[in-house]
Amino acid sequence: MWFVFALLSAIFAALTSILAKVGIEGVNSNLATAIRTVVVVAMSWGMVFLTNAQNGITEISRKSWIFLILSGLATGASWLCYYKALQIGDASKVVPIDKLSVVITLVLAFVFLHEEFTIKSLVGCILIGIGTLIMVM
Repeated sequence: MWFVFALLSAIFAALTSILAKVGIEGVNSNLATAIRTVVVVAMSWGMVFLTNAQNGITEISRKSWIFLILSGLATGASWLCYYKALQIGDASKVVPIDKLSVVITLVLAFVFLHEEFTIKSLVGCILIGIGTLIMVM
């Protein structure tokens, strides 16, 4: 089931880029990010209440709070940078560079989470890096 959700994530991310590129025309990138964020917040809390998950908020550990907040800050910084790049650059060049996050995530997962880094992972990282360079040249 994780594969289905991951694939849907990729499809929605692709739609996000195209819809954002059209919607950001003539709009300050920070304002556009804020509007997008309000929609995401409303949708996320809607899902929390729809699935009756709101009671779990009191059970979140201090460590989880800290890392979820840091993750939120990283997401916000990523979105602000992404929208600015999308506003001033071509989507066909901005998106591949943004997707270098896959390579960076694999390296960070290896270094900090001690996840397995195999030859397959290494080859995949190299190919993604090469593919990104080819796409933006």
